[in-house]
Amino acid sequence: MPFTDLVKEFETFAFKDYFEAVRPGDVQKTLDRVDARTPLGRQDLLTLLSPAAKNFMEVMAQKAQQITRQYFGRTIGLYAPLYISDFCSNHCTYCGFNTSTGFKRTQLSLEEIEREASAIFAMGIRHILVLTGEAPDKTPLSYLTAAMKILKKYFPSIGLEMFPMDEDAYAALTAAGADSLTVYQEVYDRKIYGEVHPRGRKADYEYRLLTPERGARAGFRAVNIGTLFGLGDPMGEAFIAGVHAKYLEQAFPHVEVSLSLPRMTKAAGGIAPKNLLSDKGFVQCMLAWRLFMPRLGITISTRESAPFRDRLVHLGATRFSAGSRTDVGGYVVHTQDTTVQFEVTDTRSVEAVTRMIQESGYQPVFKDWEMF
Repeated sequence: MPFTDLVKEFETFAFKDYFEAVRPGDVQKTLDRVDARTPLGRQDLLTLLSPAAKNFMEVMAQKAQQITRQYFGRTIGLYAPLYISDFCSNHCTYCGFNTSTGFKRTQLSLEEIEREASAIFAMGIRHILVLTGEAPDKTPLSYLTAAMKILKKYFPSIGLEMFPMDEDAYAALTAAGADSLTVYQEVYDRKIYGEVHPRGRKADYEYRLLTPERGARAGFRAVNIGTLFGLGDPMGEAFIAGVHAKYLEQAFPHVEVSLSLPRMTKAAGGIAPKNLLSDKGFVQCMLAWRLFMPRLGITISTRESAPFRDRLVHLGATRFSAGSRTDVGGYVVHTQDTTVQFEVTDTRSVEAVTRMIQESGYQPVFKDWEMF
């Protein structure tokens, strides 16, 4: 059964009523199941995301830390994003790259991509995430595969965060050197999805929803998904994202599955968030996901502040971005007067983030994969 069928089960689900009905005893029963090493179900995830669970956060944190160390050790993987194009044909109302935003668009040449890659490599980064706007006519498959051939000279692991593609296109990119795929549904609530994606290719809700499955079938070894907190109801969105991740883990056991927690930040031309996720709510989502899926990767970007990210090292996070630039060519090619997709909040260098991780008693991991 594709995930499109599963997600329909929750389109009329009364999340607010369910959450308000959860009692402390229900939370304790779920935590007892964790102690008994019994796999948690969807109802358990709902319980851990409820207001009643907020009084159990310390216990949840202790259990999440123990589980994370059991499966991942005291390690935090590091990566950096590389934006190679900001041309976009979509009308996403929350994004600084949307086609209605008036700014000079930029696309890197292959020579400029190599210059950016060399600069990121010099920072110590070995895992990279390559991003574009959603404009296939500007960044065709031939351009992307040529970019992969350059980047794999520098990086053993290349992730993609681009427009959704068909399975054969993904297969061509994995053959060219890419090994992981990041794609956010942005918002699982179908009504809100239509409101914030009024036109463009991205308006196709179901095509985007099935993208992780196409990527997994095409040969990506890892898939990272998530919801953009600030659009839909935070805890309802966190629940469906968790169910989606569990679905992928079960349907594709050979694929590493991760979840991200991006929160809307300032972006030129973007709407303000309608449903704020507090720091406490952010941590609650992390902990609930970890208890629900012990082997789940949890990625934390530089959207979050430095002090807040420092705390998350101990709470189940497994992967951090560092030294990030969210504008095209922002490392060395175009360092002035460029438009960013979102504002970076943690502006520390790779060296500073590395030092923080070490001082927290964890090991920063720059390379844990190589394709032969």
